[in-house]
Amino acid sequence: MHRRIIVPSALAASLLLAIPASAADFTPGAPGIGDSYYPTSGNGGYDVSHYDLRLKYQPTTDLLEGTATIVATTKQNLSRFNLDIGLAVSEVRVNGRLAKFTASGAHELEVTPATPLEKNKAISVVVRYAGKPSEVKIDGWTAWARTPDGGVAAQEPDSAAWWFPSNDHPLDKATFDVSVSVPDGTQAISNGVLQSQSSRLGWTRFNWRSNKPQATYLATLAVGKFDITTDRTANGLPVLNAYSKDLGDNDGAARASVERTTEVAEWLESVFGPYPFNSLGGYVPNVTSGFALETQTRPFYSPRQFANGANASVVVHELAHQWYGDSVSVRDWKDIWVNEGFARYSQWLWSEKEGEGTAQELADYVYATRTAEDPFWTVKPGDPGAENQFHIAVYDRGALALQALRNEIGDEDFFAILKGWPQQFAYGNARVADFVRYAERVSGKPLAELFDTWLYQPSKPSASTAAAVGLSAPAATPASGTPAARSAAPRAAQPKPAQPKSWKKIAATNTVHESERHGTH
Repeated sequence: MHRRIIVPSALAASLLLAIPASAADFTPGAPGIGDSYYPTSGNGGYDVSHYDLRLKYQPTTDLLEGTATIVATTKQNLSRFNLDIGLAVSEVRVNGRLAKFTASGAHELEVTPATPLEKNKAISVVVRYAGKPSEVKIDGWTAWARTPDGGVAAQEPDSAAWWFPSNDHPLDKATFDVSVSVPDGTQAISNGVLQSQSSRLGWTRFNWRSNKPQATYLATLAVGKFDITTDRTANGLPVLNAYSKDLGDNDGAARASVERTTEVAEWLESVFGPYPFNSLGGYVPNVTSGFALETQTRPFYSPRQFANGANASVVVHELAHQWYGDSVSVRDWKDIWVNEGFARYSQWLWSEKEGEGTAQELADYVYATRTAEDPFWTVKPGDPGAENQFHIAVYDRGALALQALRNEIGDEDFFAILKGWPQQFAYGNARVADFVRYAERVSGKPLAELFDTWLYQPSKPSASTAAAVGLSAPAATPASGTPAARSAAPRAAQPKPAQPKSWKKIAATNTVHESERHGTH
């Protein structure tokens, strides 16, 4: 009797321990990651650590065939999860087992694994897919550009859906292996280091590795016929630049600009600290667009950026993003100032170094030449809205905020912040508010009011407010004969700030992130 009581009880207890969570405990991952501006971007329920992309691309037909292996960890008990992709999917496996899947919305792939996935478990997802990226339109736009000899994937804030399945938002960064097979005589360019290449039966395979966390929109692919230059930095980092062989009149200016990549990066290390990635470079494909993009380790440049001659300033801008935007990425797209304000200010610092106008002179010129009635001042760099995410105010007014900060706290603390911030949040994500707190901690000063004035108020700061942080504007000229005019007469009129020598070169990069999705600004 004693044994008959104990054994079933022990068995019952062991069975209870073995029973998995009920089906009710497993729920679908969210179809969006929660971004303020782009609610459907990214997905919830899992975190990707690595993408392995094995691709084949035929330039003559624009046919891309791919197998993506995604290594991730679940963040909840998942009954289903989404991936972002615009191409047609033929098969999905989760942990080696066939999974059900269906396309929904503009770019969602809903995946239902054979068995629910428990929280905090490592998973693998294999997706087979194919299609012609140039024929894919998501919300009426495309991130894929066909060229005379191939195609290019580069766009912001989204580009991955045109060539691989992903959790497409900067909050979910991962490492990448990208292996691309193309016809012999054609090259495939991607991020990071070229690990190897081999040819077989008329096809050449290029294997690229980006070994630090990378946002999906910063992954790039370019297929075509390129002239490639290679070198190494003084610290041994590989440098690879690529130029389409049919750039025409823009070829020389493009090379004269992008070949300064190593020089610019070494200078930026003196400003922002050690370069954060495993390679350097840039590429200029024969596309008709006019923008450039900070694709990680290997920025993309449209030939039109060099239509008026060489311009190292655009190289400065895109390389500055390797620290501000790539290593430290936005948590939410409304935090775009932590990317663009700093990239523009780096152009001002380059001008200062080159003796073509100090950052102070550039800031004074921006403040003085934008009247209070200019809509420029209605855009708030700290939260510009999706429609103004790449407005010129995010760049120039964003840089003004940094000059105001520099004047308020002094060069020692200011440059300590510029170096310390990319170290503090390396390979992660941050908000504007995180930067404000960091600057306050380093400087020991309350700065919320300063940042509110220059980043969040939809109006031009008054002359007295600007003067308080060392920014100036030409004095208003009173009407002749008025008491104000008579009292002002003894004083010399304040001249309008002269246009800094670097202004036109910097202004030529104002379309640097102008894209089909966002239009002109």
